[in-house]
Amino acid sequence: MRAKGISYDTGFVRGGVISREHFPPDQVRRELSIIRDDLHCTAVRVIGGDPERLELAAACAADLGLEVWLSPYPLELTGEEILDLFADCAARAERLRRRGAEVVFVAGAELSLMNKGFLPGGTQEDRLRLLLDQRDRLHERVGEVSARVNDLLAEAALLVRERFGGKITYAAIPLERVDWAPFDFISVDLYRSAEVSDQFAEGVRTLVAQGKPVAITEFGTAAYRGAGDLGGRCMEIVEYDKETGAPIRLNGEFTRDEAGQATYLRELLEVFDTHGVDSTFAFLFALGNFPHRPDGDPRDDLDLASPGIVRVLDDGHGITYPDMPWEPKAAFAALADSYRA
Repeated sequence: MRAKGISYDTGFVRGGVISREHFPPDQVRRELSIIRDDLHCTAVRVIGGDPERLELAAACAADLGLEVWLSPYPLELTGEEILDLFADCAARAERLRRRGAEVVFVAGAELSLMNKGFLPGGTQEDRLRLLLDQRDRLHERVGEVSARVNDLLAEAALLVRERFGGKITYAAIPLERVDWAPFDFISVDLYRSAEVSDQFAEGVRTLVAQGKPVAITEFGTAAYRGAGDLGGRCMEIVEYDKETGAPIRLNGEFTRDEAGQATYLRELLEVFDTHGVDSTFAFLFALGNFPHRPDGDPRDDLDLASPGIVRVLDDGHGITYPDMPWEPKAAFAALADSYRA
């Protein structure tokens, strides 16, 4: 693989509420240094909904010599709002590029599920449920959704290229039949579930065979037993606030399995490397609003549902990195070993 990366969360914005409450620049620089030096990453996908935070983190990553995939992540926005966000962030990405940074602009992610106007439903959960409950109409739905997504992406690609001189892409989900002609990379959020495990490697080969360089913009799982079998649905064990989307508690009791999370990452990276993927971005470094709470009600330990490779602590600092409010999981070492090799 050419670019070995991970996603770095700057805060997802939904309904005016941002998921990462605190964003101290010193901590951001330190975490990105760890991503480069200890995880052996050569690239980072900077994701979130606040343009200023995205630019701050991207500049820190660029100063460290990392390839930056600047990835505004719209949530529950209209098409017009999405394009406004992209226009703002594309100008910021160009400022970085002109400083000499290697920057790729990611024009959104999973738009059909995460935003309004592509599928019926007021929330991501409603839209996903619609797809699952109407499997007999899935082929028809996929065609309708893909047409709407491609219409917006064609407009977005033109808008971004007017403001940004580097390479661009879009982080798709497999059901979106994206027209990749306007983009420099084919980029897919790709998870292996039990249902598709026997077809997973062939799916990766098919992506690479299309001719353009392929980026896996998301892959990973959570650290509870059986999470890997659920693929991209591993976070569905959480009860969320219906208004803000904030996690509240787990919907049951689950057994921690950090070794399983680590094995999942290693196995997928081997598939990606074997079959010629250009760039990979593990999902993700940390989720600040999914803290580790080992004491008390097991349903309060939100870290079990987090695909983060570190456990975010409610209070205090870690042992491995005494200046950081988190502690590495087994997946941290697994990713570091894979990228070092």
